[in-house]
Amino acid sequence: MRQFDIAVVGAGLAGSLAALAFAESGRSVVLIAPPARAGDGRTTALMDQSIAFLKTLGLWDEIARHAAALETMQIVDGTSRLLRAPPVAFRSSEVGLDAFGYNIPNAPFLAVLDARLAAQAGIVRLENGVTAANTFDTGVELVLDDGERVMAAFVVGADGRKSKIRESAGIGVRAWSYPQTALVLNFSHERPHGNVSTEFHTESGPFTQVPLPGRRSSLVWVLPPKEAARLRDLPAADLGQAVEERMQSMLGKVTVEGGAQSFPLSGMTAERFGKGRFALVGEAAHAFPPIGAQGLNLSLRDIMALKDLLQDSEPSAYASIGERFDRKRQADIRSRTLSVDLLNRSLLSDFLPVQFLRSAGLHLLSALGPLRSIVMREGIEPLGSLKAFRDGLRERVARKQA
Repeated sequence: MRQFDIAVVGAGLAGSLAALAFAESGRSVVLIAPPARAGDGRTTALMDQSIAFLKTLGLWDEIARHAAALETMQIVDGTSRLLRAPPVAFRSSEVGLDAFGYNIPNAPFLAVLDARLAAQAGIVRLENGVTAANTFDTGVELVLDDGERVMAAFVVGADGRKSKIRESAGIGVRAWSYPQTALVLNFSHERPHGNVSTEFHTESGPFTQVPLPGRRSSLVWVLPPKEAARLRDLPAADLGQAVEERMQSMLGKVTVEGGAQSFPLSGMTAERFGKGRFALVGEAAHAFPPIGAQGLNLSLRDIMALKDLLQDSEPSAYASIGERFDRKRQADIRSRTLSVDLLNRSLLSDFLPVQFLRSAGLHLLSALGPLRSIVMREGIEPLGSLKAFRDGLRERVARKQA
């Protein structure tokens, strides 16, 4: 039986990045996942903190050529309700950044990761599923589809919402659904986007355009399920016309690239994020609607936190890492999940006080620069505004002492 320090189960974006991060720490790593992966036409927006993490792994230079900068993120109230909010623009220059982050198509992102994994000597790739995980005093035995068994001192579940690792660890979940479906596509347009992402708030959910390189953008359009299916099945020219009309022609004529995909919206959080020799990252731990570019950024914070815990301990002491990881990730995951859920439900609500609170909040963000700055920094990194205040205070003290 082969033995490893760390086993990562699942080879999507989160699992692949986790395996690379842990191998960088000098641990022996096995990455276990079936070979088949459906084509992914979606994109992922990574914020500044996540881009810095990719740089530490030596990945950013390869990924950057596929990415588009997010310099401005604006919210437009596209509802027809009585209480409507003014447009709000968040500019990266207001918080001293060239860009909040970058939007990256998933397909080339995964291709870069696959190439790096193949070249990484510290990672063994096993193209199998896991049927069982049995815990012993010295580690966890993973039973694979083909009958092979491997032993690992620690197991990371990155195997999605139906995680076999989460089930084997005896960790329950809380799941819920929304009366919405996300229509996802890429499109080209006549006018340059200027590295501006626009999120229209509509009665059915957000309509979010995010820049891609050149005069191209990605789109996540949240709709009632029947309307999403109708639009998805339209001829490309008719779908492009519908997108252009919803965007009020702000980017000119729209041409849809390839086919649109649709995904029912739901949410899920694990009851805990680690237990004994197990930890959950990515959608094995948490999943929610694609609002505010939080999904993979939250997953990368899972990986960063777990990397610190694993590299600071010897494999012989991994038996308690799961509980330590769970304590470390609770506040960030619970708060992000709650904020995204509340924002999405506020868009669906016809209850006048809810509309008033949402409209008043956007009014305040539009009018108050300091409040806008706090929200921007928190969107990039948890406690980012507090860290910026601390760093600014230190800088002022240093200038006075000079």
